[in-house]
Amino acid sequence: MLPFASCLPGSLLLWAFLLLLLGAASPQDSEEPDSYTECTDGYEWDADSQHCRDVNECLTIPEACKGEMKCINHYGGYLCLPRSAAVISDLHSEGPPPPAASAQHPNPCPPGYEPDEQESCVDIDECRYRYCQHRCVNLPGSFRCQCEPGFQLGPNNRSCVDVNECDMGAPCEQRCFNSYGTFLCRCNQGYELHRDGFSCSDIDECSYSSYLCQYRCVNEPGRFSCHCPQGYQLLATRLCQDIDECETGAHQCSEAQTCVNFHGGYRCVDTNRCVEPYVQVSDNRCLCPASNPLCREQPSSIVHRYMSITSERSVPADVFQIQATSVYPGAYNAFQIRAGNTQGDFYIRQINNVSAMLVLARPVTGPREYVLDLEMVTMNSLMSYRASSVLRLTVFVGAYTF
Repeated sequence: MLPFASCLPGSLLLWAFLLLLLGAASPQDSEEPDSYTECTDGYEWDADSQHCRDVNECLTIPEACKGEMKCINHYGGYLCLPRSAAVISDLHSEGPPPPAASAQHPNPCPPGYEPDEQESCVDIDECRYRYCQHRCVNLPGSFRCQCEPGFQLGPNNRSCVDVNECDMGAPCEQRCFNSYGTFLCRCNQGYELHRDGFSCSDIDECSYSSYLCQYRCVNEPGRFSCHCPQGYQLLATRLCQDIDECETGAHQCSEAQTCVNFHGGYRCVDTNRCVEPYVQVSDNRCLCPASNPLCREQPSSIVHRYMSITSERSVPADVFQIQATSVYPGAYNAFQIRAGNTQGDFYIRQINNVSAMLVLARPVTGPREYVLDLEMVTMNSLMSYRASSVLRLTVFVGAYTF
């Protein structure tokens, strides 16, 4: 019984009762169900079905594919394929239509549910309607989007955006390059990527070739360097060049000595090397006076010279030329090795009457030193004259082939 029923006529009582019924069913008091109006790339919101619908880019984008390519629409995008290509899978199907409530048949179920044939509310599998760009997990009355590794959910919680792993502590030891959905590790020059794909290992360049350095290759982290033996300096990056200590002043010779440079070192020799009965007449030249009886069986003069050759030199090799300084009419000159060639490593090849060539006959290995007396014998048969002079050549053989 209404509290004011006794105060109203019958007709008014009926109208009041109807108004109360209409007020209880007012649409302003009903709650509207939640709806999703944001779609991922390649989809658009369909107001009629209240769901996301695939966009057919082949129709909306002018000349989506150039040249002889044809446009094939598929979920969330499109493909450009050769016109001869056959599409086996149905890439452009729209899938099952989403359930839609009409004005005549409102959905009596809570959001995320729909009535079945028995008018009971059952969960809607939203994943059937491709709300998510990558993966969809259906939940009771709702759903959740997930992304493949290398991606993360965008602001709309449906689209997936690339993750820059390089800015998020990727396990690359040296260099990191981000790519779509993943990342790549690379190494600095002189390193190679380990089989784990993350760490870098030093490349031992010296183990790849014995020709990187002329003398010795030293491996270092990320690089290598060439070293030279004592007495040599690095030329450019790999060659070794002899240091001329006599020219640079890096020697220990006294004022009474002469510095003689050779491959890999130097020698201090006395400025006066003349031995009795010889006397010094000029630098490196000793003369045996004819007035001295001890000089009758000796060469009239000795000239000191020095030279250096490398080890394992190819043979035969011309190493030193002898030249007569004086020529007399009717005289004949003969050249020979007087001393110092006990093993026959050298021989003389006479060029003409006034010159000859010292030839290395076989390879020699240093460090080694030869002192060769190269003799020039001058003869004149008409005057019954015979005389000789010696060029005392000291040959230094270096320890190396350079």
